[in-house]
Amino acid sequence: MNKAILAIGAAGLLATACASDPYGNSSSNQTVRQGAIGAGIGAVAGAIIGNNVGSGNAATGALIGGLAGGAVGAVRGSQADRNAQQRYRDNRGNYYYCYDNRQDECYWENGQRRY
Repeated sequence: MNKAILAIGAAGLLATACASDPYGNSSSNQTVRQGAIGAGIGAVAGAIIGNNVGSGNAATGALIGGLAGGAVGAVRGSQADRNAQQRYRDNRGNYYYCYDNRQDECYWENGQRRY
């Protein structure tokens, strides 16, 4: 059981390290948030399923479940981030994106911060 708890914790840490905002703004980054939630839920479900299958290897089940849950959560969060973006064009014809209709959090198409 101790191995399962360690695997669950490791899966959560791996999921939060997959994507992050280099500018320290975590309010709009759903990719990280939902990836971590998915990894945690997947790890718990994998540990339970791995223990109940009969192999008794809850740690492997937790690791696989954490990875799968983290991937699904990150994809879902990435889609939520894209839906929250508003696209604009400056006077030179360059496109940039802002989150939640706030002009203080804008990024160019290549991902660099606009301001």
